[in-house]
Amino acid sequence: MAGTLTAHDRRVLMAVNAGASSLSFVGSGFIVLCYVLFKELRKFSFKLVFYLALSDMLCSFFTMVGDPSKGFFCYAQGYSAHFFCVASFLWTTTIAFTLHRTVVRHKTDVEDLEAMFHLYVWGTSLVMTVVRSFGNDHGHLGASCWTQTGRTGKAVHFITFYMPLWGAILYNGFTYFQVIRMLNNATRMAVGMSDRSYQLDARVDMKAVNRWGYYPLILIGSWAFGTINRIHDFVEPGHKIFWLSVLDVGTASLMGLFNSIAYGLNSSVRRAINERLELFWPEKLRKWFPNNSRHRNQQQDSELVSLKIQDQQ
Repeated sequence: MAGTLTAHDRRVLMAVNAGASSLSFVGSGFIVLCYVLFKELRKFSFKLVFYLALSDMLCSFFTMVGDPSKGFFCYAQGYSAHFFCVASFLWTTTIAFTLHRTVVRHKTDVEDLEAMFHLYVWGTSLVMTVVRSFGNDHGHLGASCWTQTGRTGKAVHFITFYMPLWGAILYNGFTYFQVIRMLNNATRMAVGMSDRSYQLDARVDMKAVNRWGYYPLILIGSWAFGTINRIHDFVEPGHKIFWLSVLDVGTASLMGLFNSIAYGLNSSVRRAINERLELFWPEKLRKWFPNNSRHRNQQQDSELVSLKIQDQQ
């Protein structure tokens, strides 16, 4: 299906947007709630995940507002959604930076950089949001309030959102590659020295980082169709592709859910939840579910919290 989107097409896009954004809102809200309720999670490393989840939650909320009427609410939705969505992928770069600085450079000052992280994320998001307002008209076409009607507005949109986004993707990918390569080298060195204790430590680190290596794919999967759709719309503005728009809206709206699963649901969170659940399990059930799950979780590495960052607190 190509051409101008019909009223039915726009309703479908709004439904997809609302459904996917709702899932992201629930997923990221769950991580925020875990951070608030469980004191043992309030390490600096997981605090960054909390800021990421908070940005995702607000991005999803303003995105799933849907199709507001013109006026103040339209402006509020457009500016707010852009601001918090940019903040979301910028927080992923602070997590990657923290991991690289701690594991590769062996620095112990990451907690002192929290104020700089806030200035970088919120300041950059604000600048990108204000700049994007130049050359743009606000309307309620499709699933988004913020609509670019001219080439200037579309170009500004691409510069203020998709360029920083792909810059973050490249930075995260390069950073995780360096960390994984370093730990691989450390593991091979430990094998050569037959140092079993060092081999165990290296394997624990690698178990976490092997998962982190897939994290740049979250941003790619969330925004690849959106990027293609924006480029196509810029080249052929009068030729809308409905199925591409559906993939664009659906995958972008699921970013918060993907982030909450990958960054937030680590073994520290699962262990904290299991410990609370065990307090409320009836005595009869405890013999069927002994502390095997807790022991297994304690043996696991906690992706973000259990790395050397935790030892610095």
